[in-house]
Amino acid sequence: MRKLKDFSDGSKRTKTILTVVSIVAGFLIWYLMTLVPSINTFLASPTQVIREFNIQMSSNNRLLKDISASLRRVFFGFTFGFLAAVPVAFLMGWYPKFRILIEPWIQFLRTIPPIALIPLVILAMGLTEAQKSMIIFIAAFLVMVVTIYQGIKEVDRVLVKAAYTFGARDRDLFIHVIIPSAFPFILVGARLGIAASLTTLIAAELTGALFGLGARIMIAQKFMQVSLVLLGIIMIGLIGFALDRLLLFAEKKLTKWK
Repeated sequence: MRKLKDFSDGSKRTKTILTVVSIVAGFLIWYLMTLVPSINTFLASPTQVIREFNIQMSSNNRLLKDISASLRRVFFGFTFGFLAAVPVAFLMGWYPKFRILIEPWIQFLRTIPPIALIPLVILAMGLTEAQKSMIIFIAAFLVMVVTIYQGIKEVDRVLVKAAYTFGARDRDLFIHVIIPSAFPFILVGARLGIAASLTTLIAAELTGALFGLGARIMIAQKFMQVSLVLLGIIMIGLIGFALDRLLLFAEKKLTKWK
């Protein structure tokens, strides 16, 4: 009898070992690549990045100020994007006429890179903190509203029919069937929204930002500070990874019933 394919992560011990091997191998490959002089001109070595990290931390905690500024912009852009995406997605899924009116514009705007909207946002809001958060808001909102709406659209029709069979009203159907079924998609949408927020961060900080990881990367690039550029990229990646793990942990805890 043919053995079924196992799609699980395996045992915790195996997963830990493979994760450590992956990290060590990645750093080793990175170090060996930078031994080539031509590559080291655009890719700093791990030791150079660590040295740059110490310099930035000793320079009035400059790196911490950059991280704080970037996290603040991501937090506001993502939070308001999430708060707007959830009700809009549910309205699209619950009311067909609302969906017909809104969906073409959502899909149209979703195909436009947020960076292309920067000139319009600057004209409307000026070079302010709100302008930077607005660019992140647009990117996060468009990603999340489509994902969450898809979750509502994919609700099992058998559950809907069963609810109506037992006399459920629309209010009961919405609370006890639609929301629980769409909840995993809400969390997936949040993870995608975080990723979209961080990928838009550099574009948002191109416009008159004194502090921020994106601003630091662009300034370092102008002065050919390769190690500082790579340090900024790594910090954005680490922040994104940590936030994604946090949301993944929340997803596992809050959707045990799946």
